[in-house]
Amino acid sequence: MRLAVVGTGAIGTYLLDGIAAGNAGPIDVVALADLPARSEELARLAARVGASWHTDSLAVLESTPDVVVEAASPGVVREYAGRWLAGGANVLTMSVGALTDPGLLADLAAAADRANRHVLVPSGAVGGLDVLRAARIGGLDTVELRTTKPPRALRGAPYLAAHRIDVDAFHGPTVVFDGPATEAVVGFPANLNVVAALSLAGIGPERTRVVLVADPTGERNIHEVTARGAFGELSLRLENRPTPGNPKTSLLAPLSALALLRRFSEPIQVGS
Repeated sequence: MRLAVVGTGAIGTYLLDGIAAGNAGPIDVVALADLPARSEELARLAARVGASWHTDSLAVLESTPDVVVEAASPGVVREYAGRWLAGGANVLTMSVGALTDPGLLADLAAAADRANRHVLVPSGAVGGLDVLRAARIGGLDTVELRTTKPPRALRGAPYLAAHRIDVDAFHGPTVVFDGPATEAVVGFPANLNVVAALSLAGIGPERTRVVLVADPTGERNIHEVTARGAFGELSLRLENRPTPGNPKTSLLAPLSALALLRRFSEPIQVGS
């Protein structure tokens, strides 16, 4: 499989290392792209993996990738994902929060349908998506995500700035947000891609409730998912270590992307 990676920060680099180690199956990395300011690092990475490199994200299509992996930002998803699809590539997005925009989601679904390609959404830092997808068919009533993170993982979030919340002033676990997924992913774009994935698998972002807790006494990112429906009840808790070099993202997020890529070459597919 021919692969392009757009975004070569901590997540993109981790994915490239995992691919080089064979953790994503037989993959040929053919192109990399990032901002002009990262040209030096980009050239170094490209030489290491034997790929072309670009500061124009659309130019990766010149290398005819089967899949473009977006590891950059929601803005890159909005600007380029539709054009990658039209150019003949499947798109795997790490900035899943962008897909909570119903207009963008509809546009990408239509673009993927026209091109006979797919938008691929990894599970990220949470589990249970297979349960939610199956339960939705029979009738799913509620889905809630309670996420607990250390303050350093939340610094800089737009919601905190808008409400003048200083997470470094807390002495114990404190709820900093309680509301629908549609608001959570806007207020905490670097932290809650997981709820976007849950929303897409379950009852949608308008009906998915998010509770976000800042805990200065904790070191791990904790996600607790509860759901109820005709199937019964789901209760799932994950304590995630952060990705090396990026405390805002759980290590399970890039690992889930590697696992999704690996499915392309696996003769036996496990999970619905």
